[in-house]
Amino acid sequence: MRLDIVSIFPEYFAPLDVSLIGKARERGTLDVRLHQLRDWAHDVHKTVDDTPYGGGPGMVMKPEVWGEAIDSIIGDGAPRMVVPTPSGRPFTQELAQELAHEPWLLFCCGRYEGIDSRVMAEYGTRLRVDEVSIGDYVLAGGEAAVLVMVEAIGRLLPGVLGNAHSAVDDSFAPGAMQNLLEGPVFTKPPVWRGREVPDVLLSGHHGKVARWRRDEALRRTMRNRPDLVEALDASALDKRDKELLLSFRAEPEDMAD
Repeated sequence: MRLDIVSIFPEYFAPLDVSLIGKARERGTLDVRLHQLRDWAHDVHKTVDDTPYGGGPGMVMKPEVWGEAIDSIIGDGAPRMVVPTPSGRPFTQELAQELAHEPWLLFCCGRYEGIDSRVMAEYGTRLRVDEVSIGDYVLAGGEAAVLVMVEAIGRLLPGVLGNAHSAVDDSFAPGAMQNLLEGPVFTKPPVWRGREVPDVLLSGHHGKVARWRRDEALRRTMRNRPDLVEALDASALDKRDKELLLSFRAEPEDMAD
């Protein structure tokens, strides 16, 4: 996969040289290309922003600079363009998986009050343009959001994770866990500071282990993300799931665990 990232702070992306993403770059699984937006600004100050039409605080990133940058980077190609913005649609695991199937992504990092809206309108006529938000809060720029998205997308690429099954039971992953949060995890030693690993995980009984993990995923989701529980497909819930949901809802709020 090729990733092009345009920013006025390309040095922000040093973390992409480490850990799993860094190894994927070394192997060539990920071809990450960083671009300094100011390289396409032609005045002496390398200006990339101006005051907003209609008044108001802050500055808006100039369309002509972005236009030259994008044209130069993509040439005759057609990457999928991703613009992080708090006004975009939510970035989810489902979207990460969708983007992981793209051969080429172009990330455009806005700053200040954002990028002139005509840029997205212009390229939306020939590219697929996604305005995406990683959460209901505002950052100083799109760089942190792009780091989040690149890691979420990159780890889904074949060969990036050491174990290809590691992503199957991730929180929000579709499939067996039906978009539930991942439950608690344990490793050696079996007892630490008087706290024991649940016996079922030491039993070697794969069916009981799978049931325990699903139960714990349901409990954690009910406790931390009740909105996800409400969105569950009832037809995919078994008898044990429904009993657990009913018992949890029946517990007094201060006793729920």
